Amino acid sequence: MSNGGFLVHRSHYGSKKNKKSRISKDAADKLVRGIKRKTRKQYSSEEKIRVVLDFLRGEESIAALCRREGIAENLYCSWSKELLEAGKNRLAGDTARQATTPEVKELRPEALALKEVAAELTLEDRPLE
Repeated sequence: MSNGGFLVHRSHYGSKKNKKSRISKDAADKLVRGIKRKTRKQYSSEEKIRVVLDFLRGEESIAALCRREGIAENLYCSWSKELLEAGKNRLAGDTARQATTPEVKELRPEALALKEVAAELTLEDRPLE
């Protein structure tokens, strides 16, 4: 076949795309979101405190600080709020901390055993009528 001096070659294999290799746009978007979620940077509490204190020094604006650190302004605001709330609670004498899930799971059987002992002792001490 010739088309204006150029050879035109068509293969019946290349004209149709393999349907199995096609991924829908929704599936591709979901895959990309999953990858972004798994590769998102996790900031330690020390890093968060450093960023908030950098702004409190007054050397640069929130926008400039966030650009330098590569974070969104609303993320900085939530870190700042959390830090100030934690400081306020600590200064108010609230030293109670939230138990972690493994600690709670470990303490539940012990609490149950103590409740059973208390119930048994209560029943033993009651006079029979």
